[in-house]
Amino acid sequence: MSRWTSGAGRWRRRTARVGLVGAALAGLVAGLVVGGPPAGASAEASAAAGGRRTITSEIDGAEYRVELPARWNGTLVLYSHGYFLAEWVPEGVQVANRVETEQWLIEHGYAVAASKFKNDGVGYGVQDGVTDQVALLDWFEEHVGEPRRTVSSGMSQGGLIAALLAERNPKRFDGVAAMCAEYDTHATWNSALDITFVVKTLLAPGEDIELVRAGEDAAASRDALAAAIDRALETPQGRARLALAGAVANIPGWYAAHEPKPRTTDELVAAQSLWTKWAYSYGIGPVGRTELEDRAGGNPSWNTGIDYGRLLARSSQRDLVRDAYAAAPGGNLDADLKRLAKAPRIRPDAKAVAYQYRHGIVRGTTPAPVVTLHSTGDGGAVTDQERWYADQIRRHGNSASLRQLWVDRGGHCSFSSADELVMLRTLFDRIDDGQWPSTTPTRLNASVSAMGPAYQKVLDLGTGADLPLEPAYTDFTPPRMLRPSR
Repeated sequence: MSRWTSGAGRWRRRTARVGLVGAALAGLVAGLVVGGPPAGASAEASAAAGGRRTITSEIDGAEYRVELPARWNGTLVLYSHGYFLAEWVPEGVQVANRVETEQWLIEHGYAVAASKFKNDGVGYGVQDGVTDQVALLDWFEEHVGEPRRTVSSGMSQGGLIAALLAERNPKRFDGVAAMCAEYDTHATWNSALDITFVVKTLLAPGEDIELVRAGEDAAASRDALAAAIDRALETPQGRARLALAGAVANIPGWYAAHEPKPRTTDELVAAQSLWTKWAYSYGIGPVGRTELEDRAGGNPSWNTGIDYGRLLARSSQRDLVRDAYAAAPGGNLDADLKRLAKAPRIRPDAKAVAYQYRHGIVRGTTPAPVVTLHSTGDGGAVTDQERWYADQIRRHGNSASLRQLWVDRGGHCSFSSADELVMLRTLFDRIDDGQWPSTTPTRLNASVSAMGPAYQKVLDLGTGADLPLEPAYTDFTPPRMLRPSR
């Protein structure tokens, strides 16, 4: 049942392009079966020159792939993928954020494995991801062998899954590597509601837009939000209100991985609005929210009791909002905040809120060392998630077990394979030596450069372009989360 071909992984494109995709291109496959397939499944396998071995099959409807090197060093890297939109699903199963990472790990003796999760991995599959990854680990230990050490890695929503796996199975994982992760996805969905609430109230008043419980109207509501954003960009007042919409969720004005951070107010707002449109109106707007509501048994998000003036006052983007309103003739921030204060609020369903607290939020315990990697300009998984996670670890875990690394780029998950491998090797060293190696930007960037040009490409999820970039590890202090779940 393998769908893989040699070369870069192929994508199934079901509709017109959607800007933010919670996945990256995947890679080459070859191999030989090891052990037997799980009960009720028929594993496909083959052998490559040099002894690399691949196993593909499914467990309980979840497709998986296992890659084994000719000489296994005893370490298994179990990878969890990000949020897949129904319009964009990668063919086959990714086992790393980039194909070059997969190849390097196998060439250096590491085994890699991943489940695609049930339902082809589409949507808010956190509960499925945790269940399906544990099932795959069970199969691996029975049919391949018990790893000497097991690392849980993941990107975006998969970063949450990677952390949850270690927290809930503390004796089975020796380390966690989370890239561009969201550790409090309940907060993300509440912030997404805040963004679209501002867009609807200030930029599409009177339009028939359902932000929650949209059902059959979800696509029309999504398209109406997107159209309102496009119209707003044409006027100074509209751009000011878009800045406000982004600011209530700490959304930065840096969208493109391959371009420097914008400088002017209009450029920053235009970049910020791309996150508002593609990530929060399309990605997890009314259509994505309907999928979550089906899983959760109702709407988990609310804005009852939320004072948007107070959110703005604490926002990392408040200066951009003030600059945008100052540049808008007739723009009145106080009047717009009063309109938001008077607008009818949205209440959640208690059952759905409970679902999110069970499946969408880490505790912050650290049964194993954790390394995180995040782009400073990420507006899909906002950097305040990392600050919140560090706070939870200070309360419930061991701060000495955490290292947080930063790459100075725009875009979501905008990492080269060298960035990814340097992060993983940092974690491997911590597991082996019992202490962290130096993680100064100077040392990390030197390690990235030493990987060579084949490992320097960065995928821009908005454009699909895959281009080489200079090493960009940096020091960074993220803002505080505006709507934390605890």
